[in-house]
Amino acid sequence: MFRKMRRFKQQISDEECIRILKEQPRGVLSMIGDDGYPYGIPLDHWYCEEDGRLYFHGAKEGHKIDSITKCDKVSFCVMDEGFRKEGEWALNITSVVVFGRIRFVTDPDLITKIGTNLCRKFSDDEEYIQHEVNVSLPKAQCLELIPEHMTGKLVNES
Repeated sequence: MFRKMRRFKQQISDEECIRILKEQPRGVLSMIGDDGYPYGIPLDHWYCEEDGRLYFHGAKEGHKIDSITKCDKVSFCVMDEGFRKEGEWALNITSVVVFGRIRFVTDPDLITKIGTNLCRKFSDDEEYIQHEVNVSLPKAQCLELIPEHMTGKLVNES
């Protein structure tokens, strides 16, 4: 069902893919948008090691919600900051693409867990985190991406 990576020598392990998903704060969620046009938006995410799923939050209405309602198949791409080898100009960038199905989260306990862990990616201020969970999270829609396929690769941009 999913293609094998063409440049397989650049492929990274699943463990390295998960490291990138855990460490990087955001990526691009791509969906099928209006009139069949691709629709990709940058989103903060949280990778849950317990279930291997990705979680997001955002507005309860809009293009993203409409697109997901019409088709639950999505991809999510994350890349790191990259590095340069000494004396070279080119960046070496590691990217991960996750294909899967996305769904709306309705379980209140899971919603709290998602909101708390998303906040912790950006702050360790417990007062701030509790405020966001109590005040902002009820206004948000949480989403769960259930991976079906994941690939990652290290690319030298030269």
